[in-house]
Amino acid sequence: MSDELFEYETKEEVTREEAAATLRELADTIARHNEVSFTANNKVVRIDIPDRVRLKVEMERGQADGKSELEVKLSWRE
Repeated sequence: MSDELFEYETKEEVTREEAAATLRELADTIARHNEVSFTANNKVVRIDIPDRVRLKVEMERGQADGKSELEVKLSWRE
C-alpha cells in the first residue's frame, strides 16, 4: 500500500431510489470483490476491505436548520 493519502468525496442531489441503488452497488462490490475502486484525476485507487470492519450508523433528525442526516461509515486498521 502507498503511504500517499488519498481522499475521495462526492456530493450530489439524487432521488431516494438512486441513493439506495448506489448503496446497494457499493455493498455488492464489497461483498463480491472485497475491495472498492475510485477514479480521480485519471488515477484509479483500489481500497481492499478486510474481513472484519467497524460499522457505524448515525442518524440525526430535526437539526436546528431543519436538516436530517443518515451517515454510514466503515473503518478498519491496516
